[in-house]
Amino acid sequence: MDFIYLGKIVNTHGIKGEVRILSDFRYKENVFKHGFKVYIGINKIEKIINTYRVHKNYDMITFEGINNINDVLEYKGEKVYIKRSELNIDGILDEDLIDMSVYSNNNFKGIVKELLKSKAHDILSIENEEHKYLIPYIPEFIENIDLNNKRIDIKEIGGLFDEN
Repeated sequence: MDFIYLGKIVNTHGIKGEVRILSDFRYKENVFKHGFKVYIGINKIEKIINTYRVHKNYDMITFEGINNINDVLEYKGEKVYIKRSELNIDGILDEDLIDMSVYSNNNFKGIVKELLKSKAHDILSIENEEHKYLIPYIPEFIENIDLNNKRIDIKEIGGLFDEN
């Protein structure tokens, strides 16, 4: 089973078993809804979302069958996952980009090692044996993403791959 990292339970909220999740998952509207399954911690304990709301920078959820703070205290600090097979989206997940080959004008530039988050936009960290590039992950720079062939084509923009 392929699990996708959703966020981290950073605290509880109130006395009725609500938890605070810190998440920057791109498709929250497909996940944080009544009846959706999430998996908590290293043992992937399955829980079903009962309620969802946003509070400040947090995603607040309660689980079905839990209505007491004492029943969720053990999850504080745990990571939350979802199953890829249970997610129905028409987009590209951040996890899909990792290990993809990057080309510009059909010249191999490297492999995506990670996707860095920033307030303005995400950044692709691309590495080859000699160089490391940081490319903004925005439509102006991306020509094509081919999930089947694990290939990203970057538009040739002056200075983007300047090796000096």
